[in-house]
Amino acid sequence: MEAIEVSHLVKQFGDLTAVNDISFSVPVGETFGFLGPNGAGKTTTIRMLTGISPPTSGKATIFGHDIMHETVAARQSMGIVSEISNVYTDLTGWQNMMLAAQLYRIGRSEREKNASEILKRFELYERRGDKVHGYSKGMRRRLTIAMGLVNGPRLLFLDEPTSGLDVESNLIIRDMISDLISEGVTVFLTTHNIEEANILCDRVAIIDKGHIAAIDAPERLKKTIQSVQSVEVAFLDGTSPERLDELRRLPMVNNARKEGDKFKLFTEDPTEVIGGVMAYAQTHHTRVISMTTLGPSLEDVFVKLTGLQRGGGVGAID
Repeated sequence: MEAIEVSHLVKQFGDLTAVNDISFSVPVGETFGFLGPNGAGKTTTIRMLTGISPPTSGKATIFGHDIMHETVAARQSMGIVSEISNVYTDLTGWQNMMLAAQLYRIGRSEREKNASEILKRFELYERRGDKVHGYSKGMRRRLTIAMGLVNGPRLLFLDEPTSGLDVESNLIIRDMISDLISEGVTVFLTTHNIEEANILCDRVAIIDKGHIAAIDAPERLKKTIQSVQSVEVAFLDGTSPERLDELRRLPMVNNARKEGDKFKLFTEDPTEVIGGVMAYAQTHHTRVISMTTLGPSLEDVFVKLTGLQRGGGVGAID
């Protein structure tokens, strides 16, 4: 039995088809990433999988339970963490946890035990008696995820869990996800942070305009576009717009961009580009202080499959 089984799922809003005939499955214990640009259909898919929004057609099951016809049975095994915080700021952290547990119909002794353990894991236990309006953004996000775990779910839906968080909260949440994975919890993760998906996910699906463009392990997806290789180079005398234009004109360089104090040169022939960079440095009386060849990244796969234009880097991708 699969944790999630999706068959020909469609969701229409009037003339708009938000999700267009998608099918996939998620085995028990897998961490499954769901990536796509804004408006691609990610949130709509989660709303259907969690029973919030009925599909126009198609079917989805959670541990064998049809999400629309056996909604209660399906939801008993899942935890849901939406991108938008669902905490009540006029209640304490502990009261929010108790409320979430009651919604899952968990008995008093069990919910108190679960809440204590989870709040300690998220480093919120010492603040459990404080009202949430005094929490930082990162603390509120951690509490939101804690509330989604209070029923001990076998399947956890995480919608953009680390979006906009500080480094400390980001690391705590990533460590928590890793712990859940090691405990055998199935995780369905949507994220704008492609590197996060690359680190955490067994497989990722890339959805674009309501269609699944690709599903595979991150490393296998990268191998599908080996032509998107690159050479990363830093010069002793720094970077300049003029130098970027000059590097773009080197033989076998398909494109180039500035990344911090380095230049990234995209190519199908890294060896040829390395030779061209060294010759360029000599004729321009500068010195190469570092140079690295890189294979395609998951971001490169994402950009190629969706046709999304690169903006300010990964942060420009949702």
